[in-house]
Amino acid sequence: GSRSDRGGAMADDEVRRAIDAIRRGEPAILPTDTVYGLVASPYRQGPTARLYRLKGREGAKPTALIAASVDMLFECVPELRGRAGVMARALLPGAYTLVLPNPARRYRWLTGTRPDAIGVRVPELPQQARLVTDAIGCLVATSANDPGEPAAATVAEIPQRIRDGCGAIVDIGDAVGIIAAQS
Repeated sequence: GSRSDRGGAMADDEVRRAIDAIRRGEPAILPTDTVYGLVASPYRQGPTARLYRLKGREGAKPTALIAASVDMLFECVPELRGRAGVMARALLPGAYTLVLPNPARRYRWLTGTRPDAIGVRVPELPQQARLVTDAIGCLVATSANDPGEPAAATVAEIPQRIRDGCGAIVDIGDAVGIIAAQS
């Protein structure tokens, strides 16, 4: 099991709150395979714009789309099923962000100045983050820190204004080395 079963009911509540917040268009904080991430729904421009404003990120900077599985990634970006999909299946899930062709120019609000390309990830997520991602489908995700500052390995390291601007926070303690600790 996960080393983060600090009161199963509390963790379940955090997961439910995160799913509800993201569905309402609010950003949320989730643990990823490496650090804490700031996530939002990628399906409409509004939630991604809120995430960018909260982080203080320039709109011209691209942000990756994450999915809990390669199959869900293909649901969100169907054009990846061709040659790019073969590469995605070979490398994902894993610690890679792949920049792949985006001929339909999907998710223009998160592709920055290159709408014909999209960054995608299928990280090895901790259980609570996987449950949230599965419920939403795909998420737009960036590290939960100020631009140019170190990424956050704990919720306490996330700037207070980012925490305050999120609809939910899923806190599993120390996010660094989650994968090594679970295997």
